[in-house]
Amino acid sequence: MSFEATITSIHQMTPQVKQFVVEADEPFEFEPGQHTTVQFEQDDPDEDEDQEVVRPYTATNTPGSNKITLAIKRYDDGTASVYMHERKTGDTITLGDLGGNLTLQDMDRDVVFVSTGTGITPMIAMLKQYLEVGGGEVHFFYGEKNQENIMYRETLDQLSTEYSQLSVVYSLSDEDWDGPTGHVQEHLNDRLDGLDRDFYVCGVPQMVVDTKEHLDELGVPDERIFSEGWEDGEVEN
Repeated sequence: MSFEATITSIHQMTPQVKQFVVEADEPFEFEPGQHTTVQFEQDDPDEDEDQEVVRPYTATNTPGSNKITLAIKRYDDGTASVYMHERKTGDTITLGDLGGNLTLQDMDRDVVFVSTGTGITPMIAMLKQYLEVGGGEVHFFYGEKNQENIMYRETLDQLSTEYSQLSVVYSLSDEDWDGPTGHVQEHLNDRLDGLDRDFYVCGVPQMVVDTKEHLDELGVPDERIFSEGWEDGEVEN
């Protein structure tokens, strides 16, 4: 089911990412980690009728209000991302109900979040939920190209100072700096004191597949690794 919502705030997070606060008439009902869809009609020069565009975007806040936050990266060839980056405060957009299977499974187990790029969006929501009600240690691994493109860095740094059970690791692939470099999943084994934890993984498909294979090599059972589930089909063997 689709419904109308109003953009009440827009914040430029990184050179390519904007965060949108979107407000609806009724409270949003969802589990942290789930996504909505942005829906709109676009002219199709090859067809007599307009083309319907539907794209998923994950809420980065926790439920309990009639507002959600969406962090959307603009791609020059991205139909929906360009559409959203052209919106202004006060504009009305059409959203779909929130859903998806990447949600926290056990609040009593230690957890590890591993993400790259905009794959951080479900992790931020789940992290906030876990810090509120979870009972274990949290390790948050985030990979980006450079410091300029790190999303939610201020939020993560603040949370890591407020919650002693939270450890945050940034890994950069295209910038020399004082912190870890290379693929973020390569730092799991040397940064964790034991692997008896639940792992949540989100990012570009190749990274997700590589991380799951790496965790398998380290002896982490499949039932302790959670992802959105579609990534394997996007990666060529």
